[in-house]
Amino acid sequence: MKIGIVCYPTHGGSGVVASELAVGLAERGHEVHIVSYTTPFRLRKFHENVLIHEVEVLSYPLFKYPPYALSLATKLVSLTKEYGLELIHAHYAVPHAASAFLAKKMLGSRGLKTITTLHGTDITLMGLDTSFYEVIKFNIEESDGVTAVSHYLQQRTIDELSIQRNIRVIHNFVDTSRYNPSITSCTKEHYAPNGEKILIHASNFRPLKKTSDVVQIFNLVRQEIPAKLLLVGEGPDRISAQHLVKSLGLSEDVFFLGEQDYLENLMNCADLFVLPSEQESFGLVALEAQASGLPVIGTAIGGLPEVVVHEQTGLLFPVGEINGMAHGALELLKNSSRYDRFRKSARQRAVKYFDSKLIIPQYESFYQEILNSG
Repeated sequence: MKIGIVCYPTHGGSGVVASELAVGLAERGHEVHIVSYTTPFRLRKFHENVLIHEVEVLSYPLFKYPPYALSLATKLVSLTKEYGLELIHAHYAVPHAASAFLAKKMLGSRGLKTITTLHGTDITLMGLDTSFYEVIKFNIEESDGVTAVSHYLQQRTIDELSIQRNIRVIHNFVDTSRYNPSITSCTKEHYAPNGEKILIHASNFRPLKKTSDVVQIFNLVRQEIPAKLLLVGEGPDRISAQHLVKSLGLSEDVFFLGEQDYLENLMNCADLFVLPSEQESFGLVALEAQASGLPVIGTAIGGLPEVVVHEQTGLLFPVGEINGMAHGALELLKNSSRYDRFRKSARQRAVKYFDSKLIIPQYESFYQEILNSG
């Protein structure tokens, strides 16, 4: 197949999944064209059968904001004509699915198919905004195929947007050969020279991720046992988190590491992953942690319970239950046999249900189904 994948190039889950999907499909012999406004960070290395196309957006005095969606649609049309693309896979309903729909209409009788994958914020945030509601609903209903990354997101999309069509659930995935606790590419002593326990959190530091809760949970854990905290990512709440760390006297024990392209290296340094989010449509980073053999302390919201099994691969609590999360973390870190059991179960769940070798063929099969649908 000749497939166009449209995605954001950033460190968020959708960009990661789209990039890894492209590589996986290319390895299975398909020709994949990644289309974005810059090269996704996971595709900075050469991959056979993966071609990168950057969308150029010119500025005109007439426009206050550059018309990216229109430039993207035009790019998709030219790529389809040049390379004979059979299918456009848009990650996110806005603007990517809209651009794919427009490109399909511009191409007319060429038979181009479009698939939209819903990742979360296009529904949980943008879908609730009255200025986007109708266009998101239209994009979903006009796509030849639609997938959601969790059963939670599938049902919420149907409920919030009154969607009548079928939405296929294809979970996010992880390369468990790369996220693997047996690979030691990080020197733990660099962060914990005296054998302290290491907690880790990675996100885009948006308010929904509740980074301040991570710091407060760590503070309670550190009062009981020697510990360090690794904070990975960038975003609007980083400054407030830094202020909180300083006010609690934790500066010597907390490391702000910024954005990291290859998180698997840091996962192998840590003992526990903390994700106290207010909203998660899936929780890809929690899956990456589990594949690395890290139990997860998180919240029982959204699609996260589809990833983390409470009392088996991690512990889930109500949003904002800082004391409970800290207590759960301490229970695991102080009880080596229980911790080892959780660690083993976390790895096993990632391998059994979410390995890329299991999930990518589901996309491949769905593509073929849509192409054969007439």
